[in-house]
Amino acid sequence: MSSPALAAVRVAGAGYLELTKPRITLLVTLTALVGFVMARAGAPAAGLLPSLLGTALVAAGSSALNMLLERDTDARMRRTQARPLPSGRVRPQEALLFGSALSLAGLALLLTLSGPLAAGVALATWASYLFIYTPLKRRTSLSTVVGAVPGALPPVIGWAAAQGRLDPGAFVLFSILFLWQIPHFLAIAWIYRDDYERGGLPMLPVLDRDGRLTGRQAVANSLALLLVSLAPAAAGMAGRVYLVGALLLGLSFCAIAVVAAVQRSISGARWLFLASILYLTALCSILLIDRQ
Repeated sequence: MSSPALAAVRVAGAGYLELTKPRITLLVTLTALVGFVMARAGAPAAGLLPSLLGTALVAAGSSALNMLLERDTDARMRRTQARPLPSGRVRPQEALLFGSALSLAGLALLLTLSGPLAAGVALATWASYLFIYTPLKRRTSLSTVVGAVPGALPPVIGWAAAQGRLDPGAFVLFSILFLWQIPHFLAIAWIYRDDYERGGLPMLPVLDRDGRLTGRQAVANSLALLLVSLAPAAAGMAGRVYLVGALLLGLSFCAIAVVAAVQRSISGARWLFLASILYLTALCSILLIDRQ
């Protein structure tokens, strides 16, 4: 293969990979792992790999289709102008085929090897993300709350794959992920609020120019997250190590949210965003380590 042709293949490959939003897909897979492990209780470990792979494929496919639906908005925003579709590296028809193929492959894998409940939850996640949350982003700041629902369902997919049913523990994990997403996405929206405004997306920090309401929402949801994050220990899903870890992590996250709310600055929002990533990764890790 000639050098120009090889370079073209690499560019195309990078574009398709970018369509899958690898970091988000990895985070989705991690939370699905937590759901599977917490629910396992004798379920065959052989079911873990197909459940994670199926979830990852559905997440990657929905990300590609989301980029397809938002290509016009992305073209107006500086941080997204270089994405594969606005930049022309991938054509809309190609993104449609790619995203659809990944989604169908993931759903088929889950249905075949993880059961109809896991596949059904994954389908609900996929559909609500693309056809409820995505269009709402153009219409209301409440889209952040709506979008937190599909974002909180991956551990439920893992739980359903392990047990074939949904127990209260699955809803505990859902609640933790749901509440975590609010300050996480408010931080992102604050950092890029000028870009969101250019894109015509009425995120809360775009409408709330002085940041007071945004800050209060971040703090309120961080406090709620702190309380709900203790539920796995109270329910006997995890032990003392998790309880102490969740308490310390939650207090630290709340403190950073308070600082961001007081400062109401991009730097404060960046710290809140970074803290949210570290918080979720650490909480999931401790939960896996101290599973009862």
